[in-house]
Amino acid sequence: MRNFILIVLICLFASKSTWCQSKQYEVYALKFASSAHLWPIADWVDKGPASDSLRIDFMIWLIKGNGKTILVDAGFLNDIPDAKEFAIVNYVRPDSTLQKLGLKPADITDIVLSHPHWDHIDGLDLFPNAQVWMQQDDFYYYVGAAWQKGGNSGGFNKRDVRKLIDKNLAGKLTLVNGDNQEIIPGIKVFTGSRHTFNSQYVLVETGTNKVILASDNIWVYYSLEHMQPASVGGTYDPAGYVNAMQRMKTLVTNPRYIIPGHDGKIFSNFPVVKEGVVKID
Repeated sequence: MRNFILIVLICLFASKSTWCQSKQYEVYALKFASSAHLWPIADWVDKGPASDSLRIDFMIWLIKGNGKTILVDAGFLNDIPDAKEFAIVNYVRPDSTLQKLGLKPADITDIVLSHPHWDHIDGLDLFPNAQVWMQQDDFYYYVGAAWQKGGNSGGFNKRDVRKLIDKNLAGKLTLVNGDNQEIIPGIKVFTGSRHTFNSQYVLVETGTNKVILASDNIWVYYSLEHMQPASVGGTYDPAGYVNAMQRMKTLVTNPRYIIPGHDGKIFSNFPVVKEGVVKID
């Protein structure tokens, strides 16, 4: 008890302490669209069962605390042609989903981009005040080598490249150089799964649990539960994808708090705050 009181006093009188600040974040998943049909797990997991299916949802993640209102990823606009193959239903523009939590687009202070596929980056310009954080190697590949002969631009949309460059020109882009980097007190990013050239996932200190927002570094729970990589095309490095999942399990006290990028079960696994919004708690 004496140690607990001491910690509380330290936090009260040293508000700038990274340790104290890192104990104040809340984390939410916000669904803004769904695919109309169920998908075979085999479409998302290498050697996964074709006879079992799952619901695919599209979501962004909100991290709130310490004077920050942060998104992980920015979603997409429904006019993007790439969305057609998913037969999108129940679409709400990503910035509008924030209203469920009493927030406006201008309230977003930061966006941590896990990777630049269209469904995670296309909504970037909806949040005018946000400072964007992205892996340096992912950025350079995305705006450069991906579009050269022999490059891989699958999942990338040219209009999103322009949006990202505009953010950079406006001084609203910070490039993160590598693995295990604390970008904001209590928030770290890690690399290794190579879903894109150098995608990143986010570790958040909440004070009660460490939460990993894996985004597409894990597409669905089945991969995490069975330690199987994404299906073909889902990673540059299948072994690295599995190694990243194994590492994630060492970074949290409970794998319940490792959150995949598209598995609809997220919205039944956690407490419902509003329709389509759950608190990762």
